Amino acid sequence: MGRFFTPAPPAILPGYMGKILRVDLTTGRLWDEPLNEAYARDFIGGSGLAARYLADLAGSDTDPLGPENPLIFMTGPLVGTTTPAAGRFSVVARSPATGLTGEANSGGYWGPELRRAGYDGIIITGQAKRPAWLEIREGMAPRLHQADHLWGLDMYETQAAIREEMGDNRARVACIGPAGENLVLYAGVMNDHGRAAARTGMGAVMGSKRLKAIAVRGRAKVPLHNPEANKTANRHVTQHVIDDITAQMMRLGGTMLSMDFGPITGDVPARYYTTNELDGIEDRINAGQLSDNYLKRHVPCFRCPIACGREVELPGVEGVVDGPEYETAVSFGPIIGSDDLEAAALAGHLCNRYGLDAISCGSTIAFAYYLFENGIIDERVTDGLTLRWGDPQPALVLIEKIAHRQGFGDLLAEGAARVGEALGVPDLAVHVNKLEVPYHDVHAHSGQGVVYATSTRGACHMAGDIYHWEQGREMPELGIVYGDPHEESLEKMQMVARVMDFRAFTNSAILCHFEDIPIPTFLELWETITGETWDADDLARAGERIFNLKRALNHRFGLTRANDTLPKPLRRAFDSGPTAGYAPDIETMVQYYYQARGWDATTGKPTPETLERLGLEDFVSE
Repeated sequence: MGRFFTPAPPAILPGYMGKILRVDLTTGRLWDEPLNEAYARDFIGGSGLAARYLADLAGSDTDPLGPENPLIFMTGPLVGTTTPAAGRFSVVARSPATGLTGEANSGGYWGPELRRAGYDGIIITGQAKRPAWLEIREGMAPRLHQADHLWGLDMYETQAAIREEMGDNRARVACIGPAGENLVLYAGVMNDHGRAAARTGMGAVMGSKRLKAIAVRGRAKVPLHNPEANKTANRHVTQHVIDDITAQMMRLGGTMLSMDFGPITGDVPARYYTTNELDGIEDRINAGQLSDNYLKRHVPCFRCPIACGREVELPGVEGVVDGPEYETAVSFGPIIGSDDLEAAALAGHLCNRYGLDAISCGSTIAFAYYLFENGIIDERVTDGLTLRWGDPQPALVLIEKIAHRQGFGDLLAEGAARVGEALGVPDLAVHVNKLEVPYHDVHAHSGQGVVYATSTRGACHMAGDIYHWEQGREMPELGIVYGDPHEESLEKMQMVARVMDFRAFTNSAILCHFEDIPIPTFLELWETITGETWDADDLARAGERIFNLKRALNHRFGLTRANDTLPKPLRRAFDSGPTAGYAPDIETMVQYYYQARGWDATTGKPTPETLERLGLEDFVSE
């Protein structure tokens, strides 16, 4: 397999390897394509650059699970450099879960290794006749291998088997598990130990192409504009991480710290978003309990001094278990009313093994619990399982059923929105554009509701972490300052837009959200890598351009004004608890947000003037 290969010329732009690997699985053809420099300058890398390529390759009639849907892996100019916490990559395609622009983002070591193998990204089209895996080594023509013997293996088994075949234990492997093979609509692409490009079903797209894995290995270095100045800039970045209290807290407690202070403000939803009172669950599921009773070691991504990842040991479970991260702990803890930290950790580990998005999986299972508790379904629907609040054991059974599409798991594999439709209760499902809502409660942070309602991939906390900035962090150079968490004004929506633009940029550069480098320090670093002399306005404009590109692309895929809202359960005020009596007025905030964005108030589309101002003239006709 993979007999046809055409190499590309060397890199030209500083900060880029200068080429994209193209793969046609239908014909087995592989070839190098020079990086589109104009696209790279305007859309940077990561999800932004991938979305620009997606716009060329996907139309309104593209079937997300069809051969024609391009599956795009993309790094950014920071990836694989000595920049701390810049070891990420993005996976982009039209999403089978939402029908919109799908994107997922993962850490670990795979992204930097792809750059070391000589590529900025990979664009995959077609469908293999039988399972295949892709091998990419620096200085060698990429090859497709048959993968029939790997089909059915979990993500850890797959990585181990491919490394053995390659004879190289340092190769990095991105792969799917059984969930991706079985086209679970929230299957993710997995790599390293528990790292996941999890959201929007990119694993299902990979499975539809019968591509089991991509293994990468190399020693190439990213070409920098000014290597000596880059050393100085990175010393400044490293000193920031050392001095920054947020980064150090993240190193100390990992993402589970949100279970230590989130309940105070009502940021943690429970019992399928019906309350933010945890009734003591926070005393048993938190960073301290994880560290004191289960922690084996901290796990960093590539060149990351924060090391927010965790490996734990669980009684009765052989080997080391990943995590759990905050979102995973809530997925299989408070959201089903459980205080069992061991069960939550095991559930997260099972999601990783099978290749499932823990947020969508946990939220969909919690929806089933909610329906069971309210008498809408019973054991005849759930394959005999009794789904009671506080009991995590049925959830562990359902994870495996979902991954293999067995029994009730076959329906749950479609996600909460489709479960609600199938059972005749669509208004009870908590999702935005068929993507399940993460676990930062809009009753605690009104602006987070606007992020969920207007994020380009559906409900997404990584598109704008308003809860993070409202904990006191500021970035005045970009106009991001602390505000009242319940403020719903035009001025607040302008700040929400600025946060989302900033995250559109960091998701393209790519830089971990846990390392928010001060803007002057970042711009110094940026110039040493890319040669671009930017100010804060340039950075903000790049993020705004990327965000509006994705928005325009979503309108091509069928997005309308009606999509920009929150599900009914999130628009109700709670009678008690930290946010008693408050519910976000999403309609008013969205209208202010459109005004801040320069979008049409009736259609929600970016106006021609906005598109032209951002250099997106090609999308005006759409």
